[in-house]
Amino acid sequence: MDSSSTSPAGPPPSLVRALRKVLRPVVRVMLSQGITYPYLAELLKNLFVDVAESEFRLDNKPPTDSRVSLMTGVHRKDVSRLRSELQRTTDAVPDVVSLGAALVAVWLGTARYLQEDGSPLPLARFASDGGEQSFESLVAGVNSDIRPRVVLDEWLRLGVVHIDAANRVCLNAEAFVPSEGFDEKAYYFGHNLHDHAAAAASNLLGGKPPFLERSVQYDALSEASIALLARQSTDAAMKALLAVNKNALSLEQADAAHSTPRHRMTFGVYFYAEPVAADADADASLTRPPGATP
Repeated sequence: MDSSSTSPAGPPPSLVRALRKVLRPVVRVMLSQGITYPYLAELLKNLFVDVAESEFRLDNKPPTDSRVSLMTGVHRKDVSRLRSELQRTTDAVPDVVSLGAALVAVWLGTARYLQEDGSPLPLARFASDGGEQSFESLVAGVNSDIRPRVVLDEWLRLGVVHIDAANRVCLNAEAFVPSEGFDEKAYYFGHNLHDHAAAAASNLLGGKPPFLERSVQYDALSEASIALLARQSTDAAMKALLAVNKNALSLEQADAAHSTPRHRMTFGVYFYAEPVAADADADASLTRPPGATP
């Protein structure tokens, strides 16, 4: 892939329309958090240089400052400065996310922590009460260097778990998505949107084999029907997520015995609904049949 694939006349109008649609909710988030256009412009300048340097190499050699400037439109002096800054930048994962994701994966993927229907088992707080089926044993099995009480207090703060009437620890959701804690939610916002967008971008640019990236779309539904479909989507999605998580945990444990190169994966689902304007509803009915996207 090279910058020469861009037409001198400008990018395809269809791509510009798609980018406006993709960026609209992201701009909404930025405006809600006080991020201005000048701040975003500097962020994009940095990102353009980063992507050009890491993904548009010739013979696996880093491009020169002049080539990065030509590809991106960023001034050569800025390219040199930004490349130096990139070498000092790392993407930090909040500690509660990295540990929490591992704990929830084990909780949802290990038979002794599951009920007969596959849902997460409420766990006794202490090993003295629940033995291996306890929150204390769960944490110790994943990371023996951190006290279970510290994890529990943080999870209670984030809304990941709650304590039931029997003093058991109960997982509030069947996936690790904190209901509180902006930094933790922001991490998943970036992680999930990146991987979804990366799969779609690879498919758009002709990547082989194509990634799974499908959806079902209808635009003439009542509010009651949307609610019904939201419940159905949640039930079906959680079954799929639990099944993939259980298999991935088992495979990762088996792969640990081999020295082959490592890869990461994300399997995600989403549901979204919003009111449809009357004129948009009429236009859509003339241009697109309902159903699954190709």
